[in-house]
Amino acid sequence: MSLFDIEKEDLYTELFLRPLRKCKDYKPKFGESLNEQGVSLDGFLKMYGADPFYSWIGLDSGLMYAAHKAAGGMTSVYRQIGIGCELIFREVLVDTTQYAARQWAHWSYTAKTSEGKDKTLSLDGRLELNQIANVPLKERLIKWMHEYCNELSIKQFPQNGVVFEVRQGYKSKDSKRQNADIDNATVAWANGYLPIFAIFSSQIDSSIVLRYRNNRCGIMVGSLSEDPGVSIFAFCKNILGYDLADFFKRNSPKIKDEVFSILNALLDAK
Repeated sequence: MSLFDIEKEDLYTELFLRPLRKCKDYKPKFGESLNEQGVSLDGFLKMYGADPFYSWIGLDSGLMYAAHKAAGGMTSVYRQIGIGCELIFREVLVDTTQYAARQWAHWSYTAKTSEGKDKTLSLDGRLELNQIANVPLKERLIKWMHEYCNELSIKQFPQNGVVFEVRQGYKSKDSKRQNADIDNATVAWANGYLPIFAIFSSQIDSSIVLRYRNNRCGIMVGSLSEDPGVSIFAFCKNILGYDLADFFKRNSPKIKDEVFSILNALLDAK
């Protein structure tokens, strides 16, 4: 591995782990919106101890605090893993495409709210065909796009490229989220982009995949399939030219140590 590769390896690892480290200091808020730092164990015991009903039934306990901390902390862990996935994936896009400017790895658009105000919505990554300096990658990508559009029975070719919504996993069946995703995909198509949902975990309900594909949305998941139309890892390796799966395998011990440290902190009542 060259010095450049080692430096990039360290950067990718740090990009993934940096958001996660925030979880170590997580404290539940218990509805205390004025306390952005969360409630400490002592504060919780005082608050619940002063509540007649909760104190009568024994909820003013360090164990109850630990349960709240773990439950909220797990949500935070998943959220921060998602941010880490977004950061590392976008960095891979910048490095492999050889973009002249990092801005090409982002994509956003402006929409109207129900109150008539403007709001900016953004997706997590972009492959802008006219800005890709890596010619072999561009050729592979165009071929892949044609094949993917054929799979989705889409005759229209997205002239500008591909935009990505990156997530660590997709266990929810929240229809509101799905509708928002499909709205984003509609805008992407209107702007000449193929919308792809890149899910790093392999866990996603098959009915969600079917609904998205029926609405002209591509989905790639974190499977070990060699098909770059199915697996985000195969796409990174075979189309972008960077083996992201191998990166995670190589750095698994370091990442696991950090994650275990975070989980231990969350499961500690203090």
